[in-house]
Amino acid sequence: MKKILLALMIFTSLTQAQEIYATFNVEAAKSANLAFTASGIVKSVNVDIGSVVKKNQTLATLGSDDIRAMLESAKTTYKYAKRDLDRQEKIKKLIDAGKFDAYASRYEKAKNAVAYQKALYDKTFLKAPFDGIIYEKAIEVGDAVSGLMLKTVFKIQSLRERKLILEFDQKYHNDVKVGDRFEYKVDGDTKTYSGRITKIYPYANANNRKIKAEVKAKDFTVGLFGDGYILTNSGK
Repeated sequence: MKKILLALMIFTSLTQAQEIYATFNVEAAKSANLAFTASGIVKSVNVDIGSVVKKNQTLATLGSDDIRAMLESAKTTYKYAKRDLDRQEKIKKLIDAGKFDAYASRYEKAKNAVAYQKALYDKTFLKAPFDGIIYEKAIEVGDAVSGLMLKTVFKIQSLRERKLILEFDQKYHNDVKVGDRFEYKVDGDTKTYSGRITKIYPYANANNRKIKAEVKAKDFTVGLFGDGYILTNSGK
């Protein structure tokens, strides 16, 4: 009896399993369009198309002599405002509260001015937001840029990490689950690959009646496409 029940369970599982056809495009796991948010003249360009970069690596800089001078001036004002406040702290019980508050206010304004000038100065450095590779470049030394009219000067994408953007028929919206296996081939490649669905988009495209899902992958060239089958139930 136990053997019969086991056989029935296996048969039921197999008959419920589905192979759902899906197509996909290869996209970078991360990508970003980078632009200066400050205005100025480009002083240096440190990378080119194909450059592999680390997070926070400086990609390009603007001329910043004027901003740096303002920052140093703000730091000087802050230094003396702090000294004044420290002196007043020592005799706080002997002086008028209003006078002490004036020194404290001057100190806080000086500190805020340093933070503001530092923020302006930092904007003259364009840095990589994550580890990746530069795949487009539209900037040269001497170019003028405007923080009021943002222009993409670099495009960056993750170096190896990719995601497959799957599309499958909406009639299977209740069948496909996160974790289902996806077996696929990339166009022009005879090898069969396998991955797991990590995300299912919560809507169907009204134009083609397709639902999207994502599968993590590595090393494929961005822009490639292919197809395969989502294995549900026993396919897990």
